[in-house]
Amino acid sequence: MNGKGDQLSGRLLDFVVKVIKIVEALPKTVAGRHIGGQLMRAGTSCGANYEEGCGAESRSDFVHKMSIVLKELKETRFWLRVIHRTEMLDSKFSEPVLDECEQLCAILGKSIITAKRNKKSLQNIFDN
Repeated sequence: MNGKGDQLSGRLLDFVVKVIKIVEALPKTVAGRHIGGQLMRAGTSCGANYEEGCGAESRSDFVHKMSIVLKELKETRFWLRVIHRTEMLDSKFSEPVLDECEQLCAILGKSIITAKRNKKSLQNIFDN
């Protein structure tokens, strides 16, 4: 992996750890358990899916896997917003994780756009 890939992998790992800590801190109510389960599933899958995407067999496979990572990050962002709006946790705990999620969504979105653009450039080279 290159430096940027290693850095993103590390950020995703740190993000997953923070998501787990948030889930553990949620109230043990019906709503807290439901949201915690949803957040745990979506918030922990993004790191694992990213690692899988780094081993993609083709550019198309890479784009597909990164799209899954982005989808899971967006779902995680939704559940973090719910936690923030319902004040299930003090905002000093949820806001930094929500901010990191926003940044990760932006990074992954740009990576997908770049990979798609590079794929089209390669196709044009081989078509000519």
